[in-house]
Amino acid sequence: MTINPKDVLNKNKNLNKRFDVSKIRLDNVTVDDLKYNGKNYVEHINLMSLLDNVSACQVSDAYNGVSKRSGVIQSIKPINNQKVFGSIFTAETTSDDWGTSALAIDEACEGDILFFKVDSDDKAIWGELASTCARDNGIKATVIYGSVRDLDALLYMDYPVFASNFCPNAGSALGLGTLNETIVIEDMKINSGDFFIGDESGIVVVPQELFAKTMIAALEVKVKESRIINDIESGKSLAEIVGFK
Repeated sequence: MTINPKDVLNKNKNLNKRFDVSKIRLDNVTVDDLKYNGKNYVEHINLMSLLDNVSACQVSDAYNGVSKRSGVIQSIKPINNQKVFGSIFTAETTSDDWGTSALAIDEACEGDILFFKVDSDDKAIWGELASTCARDNGIKATVIYGSVRDLDALLYMDYPVFASNFCPNAGSALGLGTLNETIVIEDMKINSGDFFIGDESGIVVVPQELFAKTMIAALEVKVKESRIINDIESGKSLAEIVGFK
């Protein structure tokens, strides 16, 4: 599948167009290409073709190759086992204050992923109502270093949620937190605009300044692992492939 001049000029561009992994080109890709802006069609489609096909594990491996860091926050786990990727919008508050969640939903842009740092997990700052509102506002997912609730609903919603804990109780609508500022979680600095990917295995955060290098490395990881799978299916053992035999 190729992009031709007609694709680029067509006002009704097919944003669902995807390349085979072997044909993906990531020249000049930046974190801004996660969102289609009317001018970055080629870069956006190539990037989506990659990210639709890689896992959080593969991105972590790629980021580790670039930075010697994993990008993983071990304590944050998937709540409803859905894959999502995008750019981060940060927020920080206390567990007494779910009101900041409502403010973040209104302040974030369509396609953003909300990333909350909460001072403790004894109360939930997010649940079914917040997920419904965020989804309907075009936000892609919510990540919380803290607690969520309403798992009876979240487990079946088409809205990805990641959190470090869950509980049934909540605080109040105080709205006293901060938005769109640097947060620090387990010695990792996270800024709005950084890249996030999460799936069944966990989450990975990549600083925006290392995004392009990490995506190129992720493509290399994907191609290499695809070749290994082909070798296994052709009869080779993993020990043989990695050079133990």
